[in-house]
Amino acid sequence: MGKRRKKKKVSAALIAVIAILALGIACAAGFAGKKFANGEQQHNEGNNTPAVVVEGALQIHFLELGNKYTGDCTYIKAGDTDILIDAGSRTTSVSTIQSYIDRYVTDGKLEYVIVTHAHEDHYAGFSVKNGSLFDLYECGVIIDFSETNQSLPAEGKSNLYGNYLSELADEVAAGATHYTAAECITGGHDLFDLGSGITMKVLDQKYYYEKSSTENNYSVCTLFSYGDYRYLFTGDLEKDGEKSLVERNELPKVDLYKGGHHGSKTSSSNELLQVIQPKIVCVCCCCGSPEYTKTDANQFPTQEFVDRVAPYTDRVYVTTMCVDYEAGTFASMNGNITVITDSTGLRVVCSNADTLLKEWDWFKQHRVCPAAWSQ
Repeated sequence: MGKRRKKKKVSAALIAVIAILALGIACAAGFAGKKFANGEQQHNEGNNTPAVVVEGALQIHFLELGNKYTGDCTYIKAGDTDILIDAGSRTTSVSTIQSYIDRYVTDGKLEYVIVTHAHEDHYAGFSVKNGSLFDLYECGVIIDFSETNQSLPAEGKSNLYGNYLSELADEVAAGATHYTAAECITGGHDLFDLGSGITMKVLDQKYYYEKSSTENNYSVCTLFSYGDYRYLFTGDLEKDGEKSLVERNELPKVDLYKGGHHGSKTSSSNELLQVIQPKIVCVCCCCGSPEYTKTDANQFPTQEFVDRVAPYTDRVYVTTMCVDYEAGTFASMNGNITVITDSTGLRVVCSNADTLLKEWDWFKQHRVCPAAWSQ
């Protein structure tokens, strides 16, 4: 895909202001916090970038997002092709995401961007007026949700969804190709050759065309393939959406599954798991956070999620853990999680610790270990 226009620029002054603000926040919060006995690093508004850039034909990076909130952002490097799926958790995560992926994106270009659905913890980074990831990178193909329950702002006002549409329109005007998930399916744009023997397929599901009571069900779902390896991403798709995903696609058993809806009880249904039987599950969340509920068992990753995944694998990794929600402190669990596939096979590299979920003190204190994980 040749370069079709100049990369849009964010002013040096704006970048400088952002950098100064970020530094001030980190210093005020005491970013260089203490180490916990089990390897967790307590910190506040910052990130945990690996000291070494990893290598491998296919790299799938699950990012920590620099704050106490749960959110999704997955960066994929497939040979020379750069893909970004989502950009949560808040608009303030933009600098954290940029500092991480700039270690790999050396030409300022994202060949593919996927925005799964219109929830802040997934698309906030694309919704910053004159400072979004669309402004920071030249984008080739953008695939996003076909339906939404979000409303446009009143005249003279702004909101996240309106900002997203404006930023998207600017990127398309600059030369990006845009498809909704439904257009990918109905227009024959569902399979993309990423080079190096790697493909990306947009999977079909009914909520590309129908309304749902939850925004989560509009999630764009994708399957990546590399040789005999398969990698599944379902955004925050919930049980009904997963049922249609199974019915409308010939899903394979997968080597990697990004845990649906941050390990919520509403996703990763038995119907889906019985088909995909994942070998590795990565969960993007702020583990144990009361952000959405004070009920312990329903905080991400939930007990129901753990129980349903357990028969298939104990190789479950989680990015971040909440330490004190009110104080804004959080700790790296596995940190930035990278699943690498090359000629030697598939391996997991974590920026903080390679510890499985079942081995963390948090899990032992807050979850009941399934029998399958005790053997």
